[in-house]
Amino acid sequence: MSLLVVGSVAFDAIETPFGKTDKIVGGAASYIALASSYFTKGSNLVAVVGEDFPNEFIEHLNKHGVNTEGLQIKKGEKSFFWSGKYHTDMNSRDTLVTELNVLGDFDPIVPEAYQDCEFLMLGNLTPKVQQTVIERLHKRPRLIVMDTMNFWMEIALDDLKQTLKMVDVLTINDEEARLLSGEYSLVKAAAKIQAMGPKFLIIKKGENGALLFHGKEVFFAPALPLEEVFDPTGAGDTFAGGFIGYLAKTGDISFENMKNAIIYGSAMASFCVEKFGTERIIDLSQEELDHRINQFKQLVRFNMGANLASGN
Repeated sequence: MSLLVVGSVAFDAIETPFGKTDKIVGGAASYIALASSYFTKGSNLVAVVGEDFPNEFIEHLNKHGVNTEGLQIKKGEKSFFWSGKYHTDMNSRDTLVTELNVLGDFDPIVPEAYQDCEFLMLGNLTPKVQQTVIERLHKRPRLIVMDTMNFWMEIALDDLKQTLKMVDVLTINDEEARLLSGEYSLVKAAAKIQAMGPKFLIIKKGENGALLFHGKEVFFAPALPLEEVFDPTGAGDTFAGGFIGYLAKTGDISFENMKNAIIYGSAMASFCVEKFGTERIIDLSQEELDHRINQFKQLVRFNMGANLASGN
């Protein structure tokens, strides 16, 4: 099943309690494309970088089966750059530097070869750009998944609400869900957000797992307890990549199969945080992935005692 990934391919500089980096490859689409490639080959990328971006990473994407025909390389310009410092709890961070560079006037060109996509993953970008991508497709994909953030809720809420009407699945974190809905209860927040357009809502809770909502149905997936977490920067995007990649592989967009996709997305995110940037998810083996999925299965599997089940 064909998958189109749209988002940022960029540079990050990260500092956490466990170390710091100089400029390394980051960006929502980088994580999404790599993570999804473990489930579906031949995905297509639409993004923009400057002349300063390393060709080595583009080659990595190609080796993973990612088509980069839609990756614009702007000569004489610089790639998007973000720098941040994480607090001790690893859940909060301070943005130190944001340089939009080529992303400031990004015009997403969808090549003709990408027009048959059945699955569309919109990484975090301005709502207007996300909307433009949808409008430029000749035929609506079977499933459109969108990620966004609190920044757009604060400065581009009208555009965001318009784009929400056009998508099937929204992925945001718990803080963003409360901001967008005005509700503290995540159940109430989910109902309000689904009324804005998305039939499915994923609320990511970091080290506390993720929730999937569809109407009155709710599914909770825990996060895997890890001995070490070095860098949570791309975890949400890696989660999204695993989620959409699994759905594209199976072709099943039912609520029941989305439960499975949540687990696969969570497994991919658990790898991502183990090293800085995309380093951990570039060369995963199938054995590593299978083992991690089994760990998640063991985490949620239990047998209820006969006496307790019977009420005795």
